[in-house]
Amino acid sequence: MLSARNQLKGAVKSIKLGNIMAEVVVQVGENELVSVITRGSVERLGLKEGMSVVVIIKATEVMLETR
Repeated sequence: MLSARNQLKGAVKSIKLGNIMAEVVVQVGENELVSVITRGSVERLGLKEGMSVVVIIKATEVMLETR
């Protein structure tokens, strides 16, 4: 169980590894979400392209724009 309500199912589209950090792009429907996490976290989670993941967004860090 997790208290976060903003959970989106997606698939890892790409991973760019740096020495310490990594950029992980997740495809969620027609949208891409980008997460910057530690390289150690990528390795610990065993993230690979095409792998199914759940993106969890902290509600206090979501910005809205009107158009």
